[in-house]
Amino acid sequence: MRRVERALISLTDKSGCEEFASTLAAMGIEILSTGGTAQKLRAGGLTVTDVSAFTGFPEMLDGRVKTLHPLVHGGILNQRDNAEHREQCQRHGIKPIDIVAVNLYAFARTVAAPNCTLADAIENIDIGGPTLLRASAKNFHDVTVIVDPADYPQVVAELQAQGNTTLATRFRLARKVFELTAAYDAAIAQWLRGIDPDANPYFTGAQHA
Repeated sequence: MRRVERALISLTDKSGCEEFASTLAAMGIEILSTGGTAQKLRAGGLTVTDVSAFTGFPEMLDGRVKTLHPLVHGGILNQRDNAEHREQCQRHGIKPIDIVAVNLYAFARTVAAPNCTLADAIENIDIGGPTLLRASAKNFHDVTVIVDPADYPQVVAELQAQGNTTLATRFRLARKVFELTAAYDAAIAQWLRGIDPDANPYFTGAQHA
């Protein structure tokens, strides 16, 4: 069983993340992170590689583009047993990302505020998070994806026992991802159904973030 080398941790819900990341680091797993999660982990004494340093490309567009990069998604999506994938990764300097712990912008909480505007809602539609999650879940054969801090203990126990999670665990975690992203997109669609473009100030230029 192939041992885990690298984890990407980028969280809205940061509960338990320091203990989880500390355990991974103690096993020699490199930690990649972004923004507030990276700051929190560093404040806890952990060595963290910013995704921007990993890719050589800065976060940009007010944080809209952070993890959308071939070095990230190639690291997640490559099939470890595929010789052609291995050759391409070697040629392009793509390193494997074996664990992805991500949760999403709190869209439902944002739009629940009585003064939430369409511009506010749009900026809380997560793009990078669902992309990371879906890529990781698609490649569950090789990647452990975590959307719920309640799953940290099982992942840690399996890593400590055998250096990686079981395929069955990775499948169950991937299934949770697709349940989450389906519900997330449904919530966005449902809220947008309540917007009348003929009456909303966003469409006249009167409301912009």
